[in-house]
Amino acid sequence: MKVGIIADTHDNLLAISKAVDIFNDESIELLIHAGDFVAPFTSQPFKELKAPLVGVFGNNDGDKLLLKALYKENGVGELYEDPYEFEFATKKFVVTHKPLIVKPLAASGMYNVVVYGHTHKAVIERYSNRNDGGAGSEKTVVINPGECCGYITGRKTVAILDLEKAEAKLVEL
Repeated sequence: MKVGIIADTHDNLLAISKAVDIFNDESIELLIHAGDFVAPFTSQPFKELKAPLVGVFGNNDGDKLLLKALYKENGVGELYEDPYEFEFATKKFVVTHKPLIVKPLAASGMYNVVVYGHTHKAVIERYSNRNDGGAGSEKTVVINPGECCGYITGRKTVAILDLEKAEAKLVEL
């Protein structure tokens, strides 16, 4: 079971379309957007996605009411205030656009997966949920897919999380 992860799309419709093609080719079952859609018209390329989308608003998302309405009305997905926690495939997720809360969320041991955006820097890390590292200890996967738009780093990236293998990979558009 695969989950797609995207952030910081910043109105780049061509990059969004390419990311959607990758997610469809990978047969993801859910797409998580960690904020900064920016304009409501970004819902258009996401209409081609063959999986549901959940996302949080970022600091550059202007008209949140219209963004939320268009994503829902166009059958694209649901957008939430930041942070947003949910369960999917027996795993607990939290998604945020705020990098300052990522380490405390990961260290809390409450989540299997922490997804964030904002920094435009791709990150895949694991945090131990128990100090003793003994039997039954698990690790929280922390993922920032980088920027889909490619405006700051020059790299357009997204991430794919394989829940069965508990492995994530970055994919360059």
